[in-house]
Amino acid sequence: MQYTQGGPLLDITMELGELEEVHLPHFVCLGTNPSLRNEMKILHVEEHGVSLEEVHEVTRFHAKILHPKFSLISVILSYIFSWNVDVHCELMLYLTVKRETLISRLYLFPWNPGQIQAVEQQEKSQGSSRILISRPEQSFKLNSSIRLNIPCSTSINPQKIHLIQRDTTPSFFRAVVKMTGIDIEMELFSDDERTVWKEKVSQDEYITDTRSTSAVLGAGGPAESSLTGSPEHQLRSVRTKFVNQVSKAVLNGLLDGLLQHTVINQEEMESVKVIAERAEKARDIIDMVLRKGTESCSRMINLLGELDHCLCSQLQINSVGVPT
Repeated sequence: MQYTQGGPLLDITMELGELEEVHLPHFVCLGTNPSLRNEMKILHVEEHGVSLEEVHEVTRFHAKILHPKFSLISVILSYIFSWNVDVHCELMLYLTVKRETLISRLYLFPWNPGQIQAVEQQEKSQGSSRILISRPEQSFKLNSSIRLNIPCSTSINPQKIHLIQRDTTPSFFRAVVKMTGIDIEMELFSDDERTVWKEKVSQDEYITDTRSTSAVLGAGGPAESSLTGSPEHQLRSVRTKFVNQVSKAVLNGLLDGLLQHTVINQEEMESVKVIAERAEKARDIIDMVLRKGTESCSRMINLLGELDHCLCSQLQINSVGVPT
């Protein structure tokens, strides 16, 4: 029968004496399939080949063997089960800030203390900062593909990670965000596009002092690449991008804000709110505001900045002062 790896490969040497028992770590999630306890074996890698040893007891994170003999050993599972195994995984996030660019590396791998240490050493040598994030509350399917989404990112590579046990430094997602001074939202999706993990990294966690924040944000002024000109000119310049990228939630927030600031009246809001198609609703809102002049355009730009700072930055439009 074939087997697959269910835990890290360990090289243990006993100098003197004898142990009654040893607990070997494994990353198999037993909660969804308790019968896997019966399929675990210990693999010994010896000079003249390999041998298998029965497991005395299996707990949530360890397999216990009695009176062990030491060599290169690992917990393994019958191969027939390996394609439907849930595993406990580790997530490690490292961020590097370079001027106005944020580079993130999100490692995802079956739980393995040795690989955690390898990642820490590799990132430390590059001077990166680790950001503490929540661990996934659920297990992941071994051999499945996991996709990362960061709405503000300009690139994520690779698009998906194939979740397998590796003896080398584990794979990671590398994402580039062409702005800093914002909260970073991250979400992992399984093969069937279910959300399996979600996190928001506050800007306070990767920008440690206000002077750094001011430098990154240009001390409150517009970015060098931002659009210039009147608010009306700015909105008109980004009309197509706005229609293509704005979300339904932001559109509804804009309607409420524009009504509150008397940019539109109740009748105008109701006429737009009933439009079901997102892009059509976006066109109606921006065209309605453009017809009302500079002050109304200023209100909309400021509201958009409050509702979706990420989109505002991508459109390169600036918040502007309006009469109170």
